[in-house]
Amino acid sequence: MIGAFIIQIVLIAVNALFASSEIAVISMSEARLKILSEEGDKRAGRLLNLTKQPAKFLATIQVAITLAGLLGGAFAAENFADPIVDLILSLGVSAPRTALHSAVVFLITLVLTYFSIVFGELVPKRLAMKKTEALSLQLSGILYFMSKLCAPLVWLLTVSTNALLRLLGIDPNQNEEVVTEDEIKMMLMEGSQQGTIENDENEIIQNVFDMNDTSAEEVSTRRRDVVCLYLEDDMSVWADTIRNSHYTYFPVCGESQDDVVGVLNTKDYFRLDDLSRKSVMKNAVDKPFFVPEGIRADQLFSRMKQERKYFAIVIDEYGGMSGIVTVHDLMEELVGDMDDEDTVREVEIRQLNGDRWEIRGSADLEEVAEKLGVQLPTDEHETFNGLVCGIVGRVPDEGEQFSCEGYGLKIDVKNVTGHRVDTALVEKTRKPFDDAAEEKDK
Repeated sequence: MIGAFIIQIVLIAVNALFASSEIAVISMSEARLKILSEEGDKRAGRLLNLTKQPAKFLATIQVAITLAGLLGGAFAAENFADPIVDLILSLGVSAPRTALHSAVVFLITLVLTYFSIVFGELVPKRLAMKKTEALSLQLSGILYFMSKLCAPLVWLLTVSTNALLRLLGIDPNQNEEVVTEDEIKMMLMEGSQQGTIENDENEIIQNVFDMNDTSAEEVSTRRRDVVCLYLEDDMSVWADTIRNSHYTYFPVCGESQDDVVGVLNTKDYFRLDDLSRKSVMKNAVDKPFFVPEGIRADQLFSRMKQERKYFAIVIDEYGGMSGIVTVHDLMEELVGDMDDEDTVREVEIRQLNGDRWEIRGSADLEEVAEKLGVQLPTDEHETFNGLVCGIVGRVPDEGEQFSCEGYGLKIDVKNVTGHRVDTALVEKTRKPFDDAAEEKDK
């Protein structure tokens, strides 16, 4: 009996060994195995050879697990059934021996199944999931030996499996395991939540993927905010604009912003002793680099890198300038805002007191709605300036005041610059959501 118990323990241990190795090897990253193999780890090399033929590897594991299970059941029925039946009959139980033997075999099978599942499957697999690399490397020798030992049987099983798959219209040699962008993003999110990947690292990598879905138009500085140099202006006007604007590049335009004839590089400009128009145009102005609005940000980045351009003119479908893009803008799409040391950020939404706010026209309307706690038409307008102009149907005058009962706001326009609202004072006159609820209750 003791020998039979030892055999059962050994067979369950064999089942556990191969069940854990299956999970460990499957969970092991192929890229990690390649790195370890290149570093000279022979165990990783053996595992890499096994994983290159997953059908043979899985067949080897299945053969070992199946044999352990079959042998365990056979030995248990053979070694434990008769002694237990004899014990029951000796206690005076009156029952046919054949029926009693069948019942005992059934009970032995249940008990053996419980121990096999817990100790031969669940516990080993959980351990393998926790200690994937260490366990898979430690078991590499045994797995390699078993793959050679079971090679003939594995070959037969593999051929049979592939034949059945072909009958079902499936190509067994086709590799459909392709890692998608969404799967990588999910892995990054999980790694960030678990702390294995820093939040900043996760954000940068996510931004790399997002550039594929971002157009040049979305990244660009809009036409209305672009500072240009015009050929009709004196060079003294150019000098004042260059010194006061603190930009590195300026579009040089003819009659309008749509007529871009070149791009002035201030680094070349300040190296010149002769600042006449002819000298500046010859030595500090380059040909403009035009790109369409719809070009993807990642493609634009590659083109600017290949052509060594740092400044691009974004044009619309009619050939007019819709904005500009710099390499700095594209880098900010990857790593976030990169302000210069002397850059002072202007607060676009500032609470003065209670329900009174000072809001710049360029403020994002969704942010305005969130901070003020009101519902605004963010699907119709992107900025606060767009909302104000949309309400009055024109560009308001400085000092103009009006109420927006639908939004529960009173707006006092303080400054208007270049046909758009620069700043305005906003007062919340009521809470629209609460009033709507009161009306509904009435």
